[in-house]
Amino acid sequence: MAASTASRLSPPRLRVPYPPSPHLSLRRSRFSPLRAAKLEAVLSIGTHLIPHPRKVETGGEDAFFVNSDASGVFAIADGVSGWAEKDVNPALFSRELMSHSSTFIKDEEVNHDPQLLLMKAHAATTSVGSATVIIAMLEKSGILKIASVGDCGLKVIRKGQVMFSTCPQEHYFDCPYQISSEEVGQTYLDALVCTVNLMEGDMIVSGSDGFFDNIFDQEIVSVISESPGVDEAAKALAELARKHSVDVTFDSPYSMEARSRGFDVPSWKKFIGGKLIGGKMDDITVIVAQVKAVLVPDDEGVEEEKGQGDGQGSAVAVASSEQNED
Repeated sequence: MAASTASRLSPPRLRVPYPPSPHLSLRRSRFSPLRAAKLEAVLSIGTHLIPHPRKVETGGEDAFFVNSDASGVFAIADGVSGWAEKDVNPALFSRELMSHSSTFIKDEEVNHDPQLLLMKAHAATTSVGSATVIIAMLEKSGILKIASVGDCGLKVIRKGQVMFSTCPQEHYFDCPYQISSEEVGQTYLDALVCTVNLMEGDMIVSGSDGFFDNIFDQEIVSVISESPGVDEAAKALAELARKHSVDVTFDSPYSMEARSRGFDVPSWKKFIGGKLIGGKMDDITVIVAQVKAVLVPDDEGVEEEKGQGDGQGSAVAVASSEQNED
């Protein structure tokens, strides 16, 4: 799937009235017609997918979609590979689920709610199978809404630090919650639902478990800081996770978690200093998004100013996330 056009990661500089005010500041000109504007949050999105080394020809079992039309929406679904043992292609369910998710974005019943979008997409999916899934929607106000079932993940990076992470849902180790064609599976009601207040310049990194099982937070932050754009960042992160996944000497997040759950080498190997290490080969999907602010006409502001009878010109309302940093 094609990624969106790359953009610079450094946040754009906006001129903000000083001192900051809880109310929108107004700048007037006696020569311009009355106008008003406001800042809205949007996402610049980059993506990259690398299939499992043994599934390159079929494209792997991960699927995703992005949509930048209304502030920004993206989603990832990871088909559960165990269905292959029943002669079912695990990719069919995840791909159809993402296709319906993309279709229902503007559905009135969804009302920009990722949990309801998951409900509609799941109900419309007829393929046999199951998948973990995460859907994220950015409001124009800068609030990110998230609905997640399973172990696809999302992190928010602000000023070089991870300030938010989703938590995986699982029945037991290596068996995550999953949206399924079977009645015994999970539904949208089981989704982990949360919201995050974002600021201009924040970076969002989302991925399938094949990504987060093979890369550490400090590596993610480092790659983001060194990348010139969201497309480059997504590609670099996916390639680094891919490199780790086939490295039998890399002590990955997955191997560390496995040891903490009691999965390790036999006792005799432990006696001579051995331990369970190595990356985990899997499909790897990465989505990187940067929060930006765009100035748009504020029709309500125009009408309000007109009603005040000020005939001397325009008012442009300017607000910035910098006002909320403290």
